[in-house]
Amino acid sequence: MLAMIIDFHAHIYPEKIAQKATDSISSFYEDAPMAWHGRSDELIASGSKIGVEKYIVHSTATKAAQVESINNFIIGECNAHPEFVGFGTIHPDYENYSAELERIRKAGLQGIKIHSDFQKFQLDTPAMDSIYDKMEELNMPVLFHAGDKRYDFSGPKRILNLHKKHPNLIIIAAHFGGYTEWENSLKYLAGQDVYFDTSSTLWKLPYDKADELIKAHGYKRFLFGSDFPMWDHTDELGRFNKLTLTAEERQAILYDNAAELLEKISRW
Repeated sequence: MLAMIIDFHAHIYPEKIAQKATDSISSFYEDAPMAWHGRSDELIASGSKIGVEKYIVHSTATKAAQVESINNFIIGECNAHPEFVGFGTIHPDYENYSAELERIRKAGLQGIKIHSDFQKFQLDTPAMDSIYDKMEELNMPVLFHAGDKRYDFSGPKRILNLHKKHPNLIIIAAHFGGYTEWENSLKYLAGQDVYFDTSSTLWKLPYDKADELIKAHGYKRFLFGSDFPMWDHTDELGRFNKLTLTAEERQAILYDNAAELLEKISRW
């Protein structure tokens, strides 16, 4: 029997740019593998093999001029696919952020994805404070790409700084709180009132270290994520199943924690 699963980290792209987008991401991550191209039909095909019921879908605006078109694309895909839950995008140079956040919230998007490594800004910069304040007002969580030893935009310490400034903002720090910076995830974020997701981590982080982070942070603050189209869902679940977890912990990370969070943010 298939597990009940919510995938909290999936990227989708319009068909006409999907190949270009995935090629660019693969190059950014030093020729990382790409299992799929990022089309919505591929996401459903991949996730349905392991029993995914809901997918949190998003994309990132690398320029302010892309914000509205990307948000419109995510809104349209969510309207077309009831299994999708949309997170919009925003950019620090986008001036009309308040109206745009209100527009997409009313259109059904539930949160915002920020990839400050792509967008080239430090995520705890004071220049973003008013945007985070507006997201908090609208009960919209922020899903951050977190960490990368090559850059100084999104590391665990910056996420901690932001959490201290905006303690009521719901923060999801992807990749166990800091891609390739897992020692700093343990140092700065473990035990804090922020979520981690599991995406793009278990292919690289030793399982004993992953188990240590889950124990230190608390399994109720973890969300399963595939990072589609980089990874196939079957492969990602296979890696997840190698963790030393009880049945209760596994169920919480795969489904229950995400379901509770989605219920919380839908009250608006």
